[in-house]
Formats: sequence, structure tokens, C-alpha cells
Amino acid sequence: MIALRGITWNHERGIMPLVHASSVFQQKHNGVNLSWDARSLADFERFPLEQLADRYDLIMIDHPHLGSASAERLLAPLDELIPAAFLDEQQANSVGPSHRSYCWEGRQWALAVDAAAQVSAYRSDLLESAGLALPQTWDQVRALAKALPSSTAIGLPFVPVHAFASYFTVTAQLGGEAFWSKEEDIPRPVGIEAINLLRTILKEAHPLSVHGDPIAMYERMSTTDEVAYVPLMYGYSNYSRAGFRPKTVYCGNIPSDTGEPAGSMIGGVGLAISAKCPYPDLAAKFAMMTAEASFQRSDYFANGGQPGHRSAWKDAVVNEQSSGFFANTLRTLDLGSVRPRFNGYIPFQEEAGELIRQAVVDPREDERETVHRLNKLIHRYRPSQACRRS
Repeated sequence: MIALRGITWNHERGIMPLVHASSVFQQKHNGVNLSWDARSLADFERFPLEQLADRYDLIMIDHPHLGSASAERLLAPLDELIPAAFLDEQQANSVGPSHRSYCWEGRQWALAVDAAAQVSAYRSDLLESAGLALPQTWDQVRALAKALPSSTAIGLPFVPVHAFASYFTVTAQLGGEAFWSKEEDIPRPVGIEAINLLRTILKEAHPLSVHGDPIAMYERMSTTDEVAYVPLMYGYSNYSRAGFRPKTVYCGNIPSDTGEPAGSMIGGVGLAISAKCPYPDLAAKFAMMTAEASFQRSDYFANGGQPGHRSAWKDAVVNEQSSGFFANTLRTLDLGSVRPRFNGYIPFQEEAGELIRQAVVDPREDERETVHRLNKLIHRYRPSQACRRS
């Protein structure tokens, strides 16, 4: 018996499609046992990859881990295991920059089996009962927050890693580029405007926001009538499926004052293979089966997954069964921004997220100084950075 172990994150979207895919794979490959463990969303976002690569053969990863993974040779380069034609097809059918986000230093390290970015989320029934329209601009977000009934509020997940995500998205949108990803400092006026924008939103937000992550916010939105709208939150299509939770949460493009929902920080999950996997060719076959177009828009989605293949995002049945989640957020993902992936990025993101959260939660913090500290911080974690802006 050949045994392969995988690690993912503990949510229906993270574990269910992989368990099903493993069952299908085992039926096709006698003598193979493929099992999965799950970890919390917080662990997924920051847990040291080297500890996982020692214990698991297949790893669902977040693309900012690639710098350290490459430097420490933790993952098997997929371009040595998977035909170029298959990788080219994946790139041609990527949702936004999802596929290339797992390409680092000329190698492909994971397949984008799951695509996501910050989108907006809302309860259409609560907005309609209050006679309010879905916001399209940031001024409309502010107006909505003040117009909602006292029993209902807007939300904004703002634990440090998601405070970082929202700041990254807003600065990329306001400035027209993901500055840190291009080894440029965030310009002071852009950074200050982003902090002040997030302050005005968080000031009106549900108390859960300050200590909540996206899963906690979706759970609150889908089980109570306390939160009607969130302008920036990673998309989870599960909550847009009828019957998944008592209340259906709809999703759409993020607000923008430019007319285009640009800048959203790309998330999603890539399926990677540990460099220590004793059966890399077999693991690669599983990865290809899971990422293949027809599997993505059928079995993967049907078992709670959020596909990474573009054909699934445009599929009529998939959208019908998810309240239009994929079609209604695709533009945001196509215009999304990719985080830096240098070796040392993860601790930078954690420390920067704390600074951003503190500056937004406490209006006494000096915005100008916060932007200076953030740009100085990334220089410390990436000392070779040659920034061209101040």
C-alpha cells in the first residue's frame, strides 16, 4: 500500500473537495491511500512551511510562502513533474493572476486549484428591506453604513492579517499598482488616504470586525441579521449556496471610485508537492486530476470547493448553484494584485498587519508615521530592496 498524506485548512471549502478527489483518485489507482489533515485558517496563513513539508506529501499553500519555500528547497518544482502543455492550459485559464502567483524564480511550485480575492459580501434581503442599494463607490459605502437600521451594521474583518489585506487592496487601488510587490515604497499620500478610508469604515462596523476573520464574519452574516454588508473580505462561495447556512450571503465586486474594482489582494490556495514526497510522480497525477477543467467545474465545486479554473467561474450551472458568486466577482479577481513572495515575507506581513490594525483602530495614531514605519519595515525584511518612491 502506497500512503500519501496531505494538509489543507479546516473549512468545508478546504477539506471536502480534496477528500472527494482522493476517493476518486484511489478508485483509479489501486493500492494508493491518500488522507488529509486540516489546520485552522490562522495556521494556514502563517504556519512555518518547513514543518509541513517534513510531515506531508501534498500541501495546500498560500503563494507568499514561495520565497522561503524556494530558498529552503521545501517543494518539488512542478515543471519537472507536469507536462508543459498542462501548465500552459492552466495559465490560459487562470482566474486573474492566480496561476502565475505560484510561479517564482522561473519555476511553477503549485497549481491554483482554488481561486479567491477580497470581494464584497452582502445580504440582499437586508438591503432590500431597508430600501438601500448595493454600494459601488467608497462614498456609497460610507452612506450605507449610516443609513442601515440600528440593529444592522456593515462589517470588515480586521485581525492583523486581514487588516494587512484590506490596506494592501486599498493602496493598490488608490495608487494604481501593488507598490510593495514592485519593490517600491507606498507613496505617503496613498498610504495616508488608505488608513483614513479604513478608519471611516471600521468606525461604523460591527464589533466582531476588530477581532474577526472572514470565516467568523461569514458565519455571523449567514446565521444572524446583524451584518448586512462587507466591502472587503475574501470570497467564500459556500455561503452563497442555498442551504449551506440559514441565510444566503451574496458576493460582488469591491467598491471603487475609478469605475473598475481594481487592486484586490489575490488569495486562493495552491496545491503543492513536498520535496520529500517519496512518490512525486503519483502526487503530480493527483494534482493534475484535481486542477483539470472538467473536474474543477463538476466534482470539485459540487463537494464544496471554490475552483481555480476559469471555465468553472464562467459555468452556468456553477453560478446558478452559488447565487452568481463566480460571475459577479470575476472582474475583481481579474484586476487583482499579487503580494510579494520574497523570503521573509510572512513575518513581515504579520508585523505590518499589527501596525496597520493599530493605526486604523486607534485614530490617535499618526498616519504619516505609520506609513513611514511600514515602508521602513519592508526594507528590514527585504534589505536588498531598491525602492524608487518615498
